[in-house]
Amino acid sequence: MTHPLMHRLQHIWHSYRSLPLWVQVWVGAILVPVNALSFLLLHTPTGQWAAWAALFVVATNVPIMWVARGMSKLMSVPHLIAWLPLQVALLARLAGQLGATPLQPFEQPLILALLLTNGISLVFDAIDSVRWLQGDRAVPGMPS
Repeated sequence: MTHPLMHRLQHIWHSYRSLPLWVQVWVGAILVPVNALSFLLLHTPTGQWAAWAALFVVATNVPIMWVARGMSKLMSVPHLIAWLPLQVALLARLAGQLGATPLQPFEQPLILALLLTNGISLVFDAIDSVRWLQGDRAVPGMPS
């Protein structure tokens, strides 16, 4: 018999794997790795801000996944809360208007990668948030 913890994790994994392949690649090979890069630049304002945003997203999305047993559209809401202010801060940092220090090596490429990646994701997140607010509680891979 499968342990309840493993059973729940299997449901979450099945939900992720039932997403369209391009979404799985987007999340697993682009979105998560680009945001994880911030942890390599914690000595910069950009790295710190993005790391805090990433930690917030993980800390809020894991419980949502756990309760929903998969990839709920509700997971998009924390992205909006974390990444919209991050986008503004990154643009200000790029313009030299935020942060006590000049841009550090590799900080500008990280800013550009985060702006592009999270900007694209925010479009999907806005759509998913609206759909969730309108009552779409379907979880991919779960029976309706």
